[in-house]
Amino acid sequence: MDMTRRTVLAASGAAVAAGQGQTQAQQAQREKGPLVWMNMDQKELDDAYDQSVYAPNQPQLGKRRSANSEIVRKRLGEPRRFAYGPTPIESMEVWTTARPNAPVMVFVHGGAWRVGLAKEHCYAAELYVNAGAHYAVLDFINVDQAGGDLMPMAEQIRRAIAWIGKNAASFGGDAGRIHVSGHSSGAHLAGVTLITDWAAYGAPADILKGAVLCSGMYDLKPARLSKRGAYVKFTDAMEDALSTQRHLARINCPVAVAYGTYETPEFQRQSRDFAAALKAAGKPVTLLVGEGYNHFEMPETFASPYGLLGRAVLEQMKLA
Repeated sequence: MDMTRRTVLAASGAAVAAGQGQTQAQQAQREKGPLVWMNMDQKELDDAYDQSVYAPNQPQLGKRRSANSEIVRKRLGEPRRFAYGPTPIESMEVWTTARPNAPVMVFVHGGAWRVGLAKEHCYAAELYVNAGAHYAVLDFINVDQAGGDLMPMAEQIRRAIAWIGKNAASFGGDAGRIHVSGHSSGAHLAGVTLITDWAAYGAPADILKGAVLCSGMYDLKPARLSKRGAYVKFTDAMEDALSTQRHLARINCPVAVAYGTYETPEFQRQSRDFAAALKAAGKPVTLLVGEGYNHFEMPETFASPYGLLGRAVLEQMKLA
């Protein structure tokens, strides 16, 4: 059989569409249970917070992300590594640019709050280094290691950003031009940094000059009601403190919010609602929609100057 690149791509696209269609058909055939959140019963809500249900090519994309990260390490060499706290996980990889006094992009990786390491998420480093920015990818505790508590994750990420603010000059960075980005649960945690009382960390209130948040969660109530509540020990205090959308008055920098049209319905709604709330509050916000992208395809666009997210980051950092 003559398997051209076009036929392979067509077959792959058909498989993804078929998987999504099958999910919708199965939901349509199943008898709906009591409503738990909006118009969703428990099964629908659980699926809406389980990316693999809506992205059947997740394993392939995970392998591609790891392969692309390895390629970047071969091209750029190993990054510098800095500790921002006393435990081994409290460290970061920093990919430095040759430009002096350059801005810093801090990336917070996703993984349902449970998995992921900085070394697996450096696939976009080459873009930023070549554009004239330092690229810092954070390592931090996961929710299982923290006994089901999300607060230690948020605290570590906040301390990491404060550390960069105090030490940026040591690797040629400009402490006055720090930006943050994140994907999925990493976008949730990056969003939480926007509502931080930075004085408690010895940092200026405007330490962050911008954020690009992709496919995140900005109010934790539905996540708490979903099956994620089985491994996250939500409390009312945690839910409120880590729901960025409830504390819009604290946000003082431009925010770009992005999602893909093949995301789960809840991840699409969360992004739209957060962007709408920011706009209503008079905050500078841009809503970006990745047509035809699922949850795990969206972050790949961080790595291209012509990609939806790569272009957004460079424009926000004034490096376009």
